[in-house]
Amino acid sequence: MIDYLIVGSGLFGSTIAYLLNKHGYKCMVIEKRKQYGGNLYCEDYDGINVHAYGPHIFHTSDKKIWDFVNQFVEFNNYVNEPLAYCGIDKTLYHLPFNMDTFNRMWNDVITPQQAKEKINSLVKTSNPTNFEEQAISLVGEDIYKKLIKEYTEKQWGRDCKDLPKEIINRLPLRFSYNNNYFNDRYQGIPIGGYNILIDKLLEGIEKYADTNFINNKEYFRKISRNIIYTGSIDEFFDYMYGTLEWRSLEWEDTRIETPSYQGNAVINYTTKEVPWTRIIEHKYFENLTEDTINKIPYTIISKEYSIEWNLTKERFYPINNEKNSILYNRYLEYSKNFHEIHFCGRLGEYKYYDMDDTIIKAFELFNKIKK
Repeated sequence: MIDYLIVGSGLFGSTIAYLLNKHGYKCMVIEKRKQYGGNLYCEDYDGINVHAYGPHIFHTSDKKIWDFVNQFVEFNNYVNEPLAYCGIDKTLYHLPFNMDTFNRMWNDVITPQQAKEKINSLVKTSNPTNFEEQAISLVGEDIYKKLIKEYTEKQWGRDCKDLPKEIINRLPLRFSYNNNYFNDRYQGIPIGGYNILIDKLLEGIEKYADTNFINNKEYFRKISRNIIYTGSIDEFFDYMYGTLEWRSLEWEDTRIETPSYQGNAVINYTTKEVPWTRIIEHKYFENLTEDTINKIPYTIISKEYSIEWNLTKERFYPINNEKNSILYNRYLEYSKNFHEIHFCGRLGEYKYYDMDDTIIKAFELFNKIKK
């Protein structure tokens, strides 16, 4: 008998497997994809580490979490400074919205006080009830129309008036010239890619890729005393109450025979006339010097498209509206009848997690198991 069967080898599954294995529990990890690591998986594309499921930048203010991941792999000092290209005025703006953004938007705005006064003069909405009203209440209509509205509707496939106001709260807003997207103290990407981190976490643990739990559910339940399930909770219960909704993503990878294509790791495209949401140039995640970049005579870019999800697509972003919240809570309540099964992670909890929060949740589960 296996003490713990871990379904899914993403960051949560790999972390909890490492913790349990280290403390003497007999574990097995199964992964439905042909490779381990979940969405962290990196593919070697002509010597360049390509983030196969979109860019992942590790960031945290928790030193214990930072020390935990650094014991397995060295991180570089990459700083995330994405740009946004606006097709309306053919201008590149810095993200997050900061003084550089405000100055490019309004040329006569150069101080924080001027920026605050300008935004306040444009804000017309109080007590916002949806995404559009919340965005305008934070940055005014100029920024909303040029940099937020069409990008958000392209990203979510829904009108901004139909989206919850909380979504925009993830976007930092600064009245300084700090272009760092994250506020956390620690930030970087594993040197050599995330595969090194996952391989170290799963080292010495029995594991099987290309193995779908759902296709052989009863067998796996018979051979394990406990299950840590990081797949989608509605799929586990055969969609008995209905299907939780997600947004999905697709990428179009291209090798280009030039040392640098866009000069930055990530550039968002904010208008609907461009079908992709952003272009990712993976070379820049390695935090290479200008000389090193130029010595590699080619580059790899990925155009990212946000698409409607169905059962044949990968799940990426939960649609956190009232309908899905009610449905998830029904599954959550029903899952309490299965004391030997833990539903965890982004899919199991129908919740978006940053990577450091994912590790924190794995530690919390491990401490609960120990007790």
